[in-house]
This record gives sequence, C-alpha cells and structure tokens, in this order.
Amino acid sequence: MNIKSLLKNVLNYKASDLHIVSRSEPQIRIDGVLVPLDLEKLSGVAIEEMCYTLLSDKQKKALEEEKELDFAIEFPDIGRFRANYYYTMNGELAAAFRIIPIEIPSLDELRTPPIFKDLVQREKGLILVTGPTGSGKSTTLAALLNEINLTENKHIITIEDPVEFVHQNKKSLFSHRNVGTDTKSFARGLKFSLREDPDVILVGEIRDQETISTAITAAETGHLVFATLHTNSAVQTINRIVDSFEGAEQIQVRNMLSTSLYAVISQSLLPKVGSGRIAIHEILINNAAISNLIRENKLHQIYSQMQLNQQKTGMMTQTQSLLKHLNAKLITKENAIRYSTQTQELMNSLGI
Repeated sequence: MNIKSLLKNVLNYKASDLHIVSRSEPQIRIDGVLVPLDLEKLSGVAIEEMCYTLLSDKQKKALEEEKELDFAIEFPDIGRFRANYYYTMNGELAAAFRIIPIEIPSLDELRTPPIFKDLVQREKGLILVTGPTGSGKSTTLAALLNEINLTENKHIITIEDPVEFVHQNKKSLFSHRNVGTDTKSFARGLKFSLREDPDVILVGEIRDQETISTAITAAETGHLVFATLHTNSAVQTINRIVDSFEGAEQIQVRNMLSTSLYAVISQSLLPKVGSGRIAIHEILINNAAISNLIRENKLHQIYSQMQLNQQKTGMMTQTQSLLKHLNAKLITKENAIRYSTQTQELMNSLGI
C-alpha cells in the first residue's frame, strides 16, 4: 500500500475524497458518503511513512511546527489533489485528500442557471459564492473563470490556499498565487494585486476583516472580484460580512456593500436520484431595492425582495430551486427537506 495507489482509488471509484486515519482502513467519499476500502487498517507510523513521501523538507518542518499543513499536489497519471495533513490523539498523523479535476467544467456542463453567464460579463463588482465545506464552491468559481477565459481578454489573478484549479491561458492571462509560498496572506495578496493590473481577482476565502475591506475596495475601484464564504444563504452572507465590523464601521461597510456587491450565490450539493450529486443554488442579485435595504440595515427584508420579479431579476431562493429539482424528479423529497435552510417554507409549499 502506498499513497499513489490509494489516490488512484479516488479516481477509479469516481470519489471526491480520500481519508487516512490511524486504526482505520482508508476510506473514500462517493456521492457524499464515506466508504471504507477493503484494505488493512493503518497505523500512525504507516501513515507518516506514506504521507511524508509527498513533502519537501520545508513542508515537513511547517507541519511539525504548526501541526497542520495545506498543499496541492499533481500526479501526471492520476490527477491533482488538495491535501490537508493534521495530527490526531497520541500525536498520530492523519490526512485528507480531495480530487481537483484537471479538466475544468463549463457552466453548461454544470447545468448552472443562465444568469451565471451574465455575471461574468460584468466589468466590476463583488460576486460571492458561499456554502458549507464540500458544496462545490471551488468548482463553480472555476467554471465562472473558465467562461471568462473562453470569451474575454482579461488578466485574472487567483489568491488561494492552496491553488486548486489551474487554468490554461486561452483568451485570458492567469496569475495563480499560493498563500504561504507566493504571498504571506489573503489580505496581503489582495492588497498588492491591485498594483498588478488585474481585471478579475479570485480570493479563495474571505477569512478576516482586512480581507473583506480590501475585497470590497477592489470591487469599488473597477475590478471584478470573486470570493467564497462558509455561509448557508445569501442573507446570512451579508449579515456575516457586516457583523465582522463594529459600531460605526458597520455603517461604512453597509454603504460600501450596497454599491459594490453584485451577486451572492449560495449553493449546496444534494444526492441525485440514481447516483451522483446535484447543485442547488440560491441567487441574490443586487439591484436598487436590495441596495437600499443593505444601506438602511433592513437585511431581514432582503429574502422577501428576492422573491419578486424573478423573471426580470434572475434571483432565486433555495426553496424555489429545491422545488424545481423536485418537480424534475432529480432529488427526493426527504433530501430536499433535510438540506433546506427554510424547512417550514419548503414543507408548506409541499403541503406537508
């Protein structure tokens, strides 16, 4: 057993993740469900021997000092993976690997709503893709950037930890930057990117107040900025950003958001009838009404505003997306209710 043979299982079984934890056989995630491989249980020593073969001396030192390590690695005959090494009880090493497709999917292949192609035609503004871990945010962002790459002559800077999808220059020019090796932090990378003549900036994750402020400023000053947050709905996303600030700063950030925010895409991956998983999207598009509600701190009214004139605005609530997929028999009623963020609203719509 070696690390490459284990990673080949991810590819062969069309899984998304590989987990290696001591006192357990290796496990892979297929359609969102963990499945043990028919292999022997691993010891901490065996895991360390396997996993250390992928690390440089600098990475080994960082892992031993910080007790965690994020990195990406590519094998020509297998694929590209995002890896996380961490320690468990008794100081034993464990690892999680997620496969990153080398071929970047198109928006059409992902069956995204038509409004997604309109989003990438913007010259400036902040577009947030949100959702829990494993909800496909990185794939959606990669497809959005791929659409720009196919249609526009732009300079696109990505700041990630680590870089996941690697884009080949087609019409656009890509500058990929790893946090930790190519820049010290998201905030610093984003700040200096404004001096690097970008048209489009991707921030892998908004983690702190400084990064939020700089991302909003970049969107205000003529750049199209994409970023992710770990939130479950469009309204929760705006609340999270505003709540990152205190006192009078909240007024300022609401004013800035009201003009710079363009869209929030909140998504989750649900088990698809038969096999596989399918993305459910909630879409908020900033218009005059939404902008006014943000500015006046009436965020609780945004959800009802999202339900109005949707043919014209392109907005969609999660409940409507779930009902659409239910009617198409792509998901089950049980999973729709399980994953819903507005459970009572969905159940009322279903007459339950």
